[in-house]
Parts: sequence; structure tokens; C-alpha cells
Amino acid sequence: MTPDRWIVTVTGLALIGFIAWFFWLKRSTGFRASDISGGYQEAMILVKGGYTPDTIIVQSGRPVRLNFRREETATCSDKVIFADFQKSADLPTGQTVSVELLPKSPGEFGFGCPMGMFRGKLVVE
Repeated sequence: MTPDRWIVTVTGLALIGFIAWFFWLKRSTGFRASDISGGYQEAMILVKGGYTPDTIIVQSGRPVRLNFRREETATCSDKVIFADFQKSADLPTGQTVSVELLPKSPGEFGFGCPMGMFRGKLVVE
């Protein structure tokens, strides 16, 4: 095999490895929701090319308020769905929308856009 074929092969394998890591293997440490008056645990989530932060850590048995701020116009990000809680919310561009939940048991609960391209996780301890 010639040197240029080696370079192309190694570069291609490196890109495949990076894509697999980025989309399936990357784990975020998570953001712990802050306590506010009224007993709520609250977190602000920026919607721009994904959810930032994409992992929110809360305590079970206490109400949670997640504030989503959408800063893009992609149609996939115009709604967030919490399937495990049977909740969803429309996310207009440039506005902050609150979603209130009451997680009763520990576990990991996913949320995301209708197409499944944007994904996040609510970790209940």
C-alpha cells in the first residue's frame, strides 16, 4: 500500500472513532439543579445545537422546574418531550419556557426533541 493510501485509511478510521465517541460514548458529568424558594429545584437549559447542559441532576420527591431558552430556528428544536412524565412543551425562539415535573422515584429519564436528534437526561437521585 502506498503512503497516501495509509494516510487516508488512518484518517478515515480516526474520524469514524471520533464520530462514535461523540454521538454514542461521550458522557457528561451533569449539572446539579439549584434549590430556589418554594421548594423547587431549578435549572436553565440553553437550546442551541443541542441542550446545554444535557444532563440535569435532581433529588426525588421534590418538584423540578427546567427553564428552556431556545436560541435557534431549527425546526427540530421547537419542542421538548419528557415521555416518562407524559409532558411536552413548545419552545418559541428567543423565549424562556418552564417545564415543571415531580420525579417520585430515582432513575434516569430522557428528554429530547420530536425527531430524537437533541437528547438530554434527567438524573433523579
